[in-house]
Amino acid sequence: MHILTEQELHNLAMNFIGKKLQEMGYEFVAVNSKLKKHPQFVLFKKGEPTIFVLVKATKNLQNPNDYDVLWMETFKEHAKKQHAKVWYAGVGIANAESVDLPVIKDKPYYIAFEDFLKLSG
Repeated sequence: MHILTEQELHNLAMNFIGKKLQEMGYEFVAVNSKLKKHPQFVLFKKGEPTIFVLVKATKNLQNPNDYDVLWMETFKEHAKKQHAKVWYAGVGIANAESVDLPVIKDKPYYIAFEDFLKLSG
């Protein structure tokens, strides 16, 4: 039995969000899947400003969009200097049998994702 690490959970969230963004017609200028390196996606779409997407995997299925407000203000300032918008994607990931159990490789899991929080721009 292999319990997914924080990085593996993050990669699941990244893959999920990457597919959503592609469906929305965005091109990836840059992708960074290392934990605690931001932004995870830098997006391009002709005629639109650059978008920085922050992806966070969480066990919180009820409120996957909760984030550190102080940290986000700092990041929004960085984005403003780059003339970029900031989107936040909180992705709740949990064991399909019970949220009290860890997510296990090759076992069913549940993803909670409402929508992108458009925080600036």
